[in-house]
Amino acid sequence: MNQLEQLKQYTTVVADTGDFQSIKAYAPQDATTNPSLILKAVQKPEYRPLLEKAIADAPHATVDEIVDNLLIGFGVEILKYVPGRVSTEIDAALSFDTEATVAKGRELIALYEKAGVSRERVLIKIASTWEGIRAAEILEKEGIHCNLTLLFSLCQAIACADAGVKLISPFVGRIYDWYKKSTGTEYTGADDPGVQSVKRIYQYYRKFGYKTEVMGASFRNTSQILELAGCDLLTISPDLLQKLADTEAPVERKLTTDASADIDKITVDEKTFRFMLNEDAMGTEKLAEGIRAFVADSIKLKKMIEEMKK
Repeated sequence: MNQLEQLKQYTTVVADTGDFQSIKAYAPQDATTNPSLILKAVQKPEYRPLLEKAIADAPHATVDEIVDNLLIGFGVEILKYVPGRVSTEIDAALSFDTEATVAKGRELIALYEKAGVSRERVLIKIASTWEGIRAAEILEKEGIHCNLTLLFSLCQAIACADAGVKLISPFVGRIYDWYKKSTGTEYTGADDPGVQSVKRIYQYYRKFGYKTEVMGASFRNTSQILELAGCDLLTISPDLLQKLADTEAPVERKLTTDASADIDKITVDEKTFRFMLNEDAMGTEKLAEGIRAFVADSIKLKKMIEEMKK
């Protein structure tokens, strides 16, 4: 078996893309999208019709409504190629507004259900701010499952689990990027700070019996992926899926459900969350940077729609 096939024995493989053909090629269980991936996809000729349809089907709609319709359009198409779930992201501009995030989550689920998609097949992606986590807590109680993204710190992971969030996406590659730039060190294997972060979160969840799923995300190389074999889920870009499929070296399970790790339980209220995140320079910087980047790509997408509506 190639490494991708071996990895699937230990971990649920998720495609991190808006490209349907890539999804079809690698047969993942789930798929994730974000504003940057959707923006990239609609600039390809084969996906342009989805954008044109979202505009044509709602000639009197606002740009924000068209964006929502486009997200649902992509999600519905993606679900034709995966047996599991698709993650659809809420506008990162709402990252510090609990009420608006809850409202948008309800709107997106209503649109999916109108399109004939069960809410069980959708994860609403929300940035792991304190406000975002509170919104997810409300949505989860309504049966709207959430994927908390832009997660870099243990305090974010603990707050998500305490809130009963379905799934979290700790960002391996962006943590690696920060430490590489900060220290000038090329980290590999188990020494990679991004890998270590996910392992720590996974061990914490297993130790204290949390049901929240851990999905490693944002990988820079296959070494990071293979070091997390055994994690609940891993969301992987098409280029790295291909590298795994092209390699037949053995894959060893690295994460297990062993709950014997020597870890102390941490109570995370709002004050503790904000202080712990503030003490983590990497987490603070990468969360802010990630929100800015997603907002910037959302604005580009909206401008593209405005031009096409003229």
